Amino acid sequence: MRTDDRKLDQLRRISFDIDYLDYPAGSCLVTAGQTRVLCAVNVENRVPQFLVGKGTGWLTAEYSLLPFATQERTAREAYVGRLSGRTQEIRRFIGRSLRPIFDLRMVGERTFIIDCDVIQADGGTRTAAVNGAFIALHSAVMKMMANKQFIKSPILDYIAAVSLGIVKGEVMLDLNYEEDSSAEMDMNLVMTGRGKIIEAQATAEKMPVTREKFDKLMNLGVKGIQKIIAMEKQVLESRDV
Repeated sequence: MRTDDRKLDQLRRISFDIDYLDYPAGSCLVTAGQTRVLCAVNVENRVPQFLVGKGTGWLTAEYSLLPFATQERTAREAYVGRLSGRTQEIRRFIGRSLRPIFDLRMVGERTFIIDCDVIQADGGTRTAAVNGAFIALHSAVMKMMANKQFIKSPILDYIAAVSLGIVKGEVMLDLNYEEDSSAEMDMNLVMTGRGKIIEAQATAEKMPVTREKFDKLMNLGVKGIQKIIAMEKQVLESRDV
């Protein structure tokens, strides 16, 4: 058993509160254990300069850890005057995760901006952000289709992300902060509903890991992804009825 009494292969309790906000095109408050991330999608009728005139759209993400999200207050990066390397990397991670399942050629010269703000952090914030961002994006697209802005959905597949790690020699799914901070290896895995891998970030923090242990980590991650996608489908399909 783990610090929060879960089994090694057990996800934290995950919930999706769709359209949590009134003003964005789509939004979602995603909860994974004690981690909570608020994701919102806004759509602008313009694209970055490098795409002007090419008839294709763009999707990008922003990520922020709010000052009160951690046990000790974190200074706002606007106050510091620059984005940390971690923030920039997570922004790119979220964007890279979503673009492969979003057909940018179908949306015209529009930019989809997804803001992901961590309001409480207990590990796995970037993977929770990907999952919440997908739900928010799906909500935005469904509304745009209802308004006849699209004939067909540009979303090509489901997507989910999960964190994993090896802690005290044990392969664990969906790490909380305490587990993540002491992991011998941690991984962030992103996959589609059809089982294709979009990204696998894995780093041995202490000692190198055997191929056998790494394969166990991947296999556990695949099972976790499948469970999260099943939750996403249940939430979204029941909403479409």
